[in-house]
Amino acid sequence: MSKAKNEWWEWTKALLIAVSLAALIRFFLFTPIVVDGLSMMPTLQNGDRMIVSKMDYKLSSPKRFDVVVFHAPEQKDYIKRVIGLPGDSIEFKDDQLYINNTLIDEPYLEGYKVQLSNGKLTEDFSLDQIIGQSIVPEGELFVMGDNRRFSKDSRHIGTVPIEEVVGSTSFVFWPIQEIRLIDR
Repeated sequence: MSKAKNEWWEWTKALLIAVSLAALIRFFLFTPIVVDGLSMMPTLQNGDRMIVSKMDYKLSSPKRFDVVVFHAPEQKDYIKRVIGLPGDSIEFKDDQLYINNTLIDEPYLEGYKVQLSNGKLTEDFSLDQIIGQSIVPEGELFVMGDNRRFSKDSRHIGTVPIEEVVGSTSFVFWPIQEIRLIDR
């Protein structure tokens, strides 16, 4: 009887340790996310499943063109690309991005721009027109979806406080035939 009880206890401990480790990893390190919508096309497709690294923004500063997941004002999580960092001035002219008055290449959009039959991918604007300030405020990010015509992003919701960022993502793990790292 004692041997059976001891074996049951060992299995219970192993299960508790496994569940605890899984919870810790999910809560502090990584979490899966499902892309919902078309705002990051063609980079990400509706239904893509990705891994979000929660440690990136806990240990280091955000980087331009990171793809991040953040808590949006509508009580849901959005996935967008970091365009502007704190202190940056941002302007779009003739479908070109200017940060701090310097033309910045967006290679992840080139294939999409070629497919456009009419008009611009990104309408002209300046940061001042969007948020009423000439630079991205300290502790905040300016984010945009890659599908600029159909993305609800900082042009609509304003800048995103860095503390609202869940983490960054660059790995699509599902569907299996689409496993890939995304471009920065």
